[in-house]
Amino acid sequence: MSHIAIIGATGRAGRQLLEEALRRGHTVTAIARKASAKLAGRANVKAVDLDVLDGAALEKALAGHDAVFSAAHFATVPPAAIIEPTKRAGVKRLLVVGGAGSLFAAPGLKVIDTPNFPDAYRAEASAGGVFLDTLRNEKDLDWTFLSPSAEFVEGERTGKFRLGKDDLLVSAEGRSWISFADYAIAFIDELEKPAHSRQRYTIGY
Repeated sequence: MSHIAIIGATGRAGRQLLEEALRRGHTVTAIARKASAKLAGRANVKAVDLDVLDGAALEKALAGHDAVFSAAHFATVPPAAIIEPTKRAGVKRLLVVGGAGSLFAAPGLKVIDTPNFPDAYRAEASAGGVFLDTLRNEKDLDWTFLSPSAEFVEGERTGKFRLGKDDLLVSAEGRSWISFADYAIAFIDELEKPAHSRQRYTIGY
């Protein structure tokens, strides 16, 4: 079993990653501003309260782990704030909760550039694309970036989904979506049996 750190462990994606990891017997260091208030007393969980932009504190919290998951918001946390402390901590694997904006909706057309892309999500999606590009130029880390479908929502843990590469997945009903719970299954699968080293991939129904 692995000893993993989850940055942003109290958010919707991070919390589901934590639950899935615990379900499979991993131990988790949960990192967030108020991690201890929300996760106190959980077995196999060490809650660490810190500001992810405090690089020295984050480096200290990450040291000694087998892998780091980041579920931090791209618009407020630049790539270096995650990548550099991870490297200084000596952790080789970084798994990043990505976004759908950098996926392709059609040949040569990214989701973020489609006519109806919501302005409310543009800053986060744009920053997510920058994070992915930064990882693609990263030489030291064994990274993976998992982009969800267009709708990343609360829902059932079904274990039934499709994986793709760089193109947005759309269901037979014309909907592009995935639940946080099923996303977590796929990403903990990747932790346990790496299949997308130094790659972005995607998940959807």
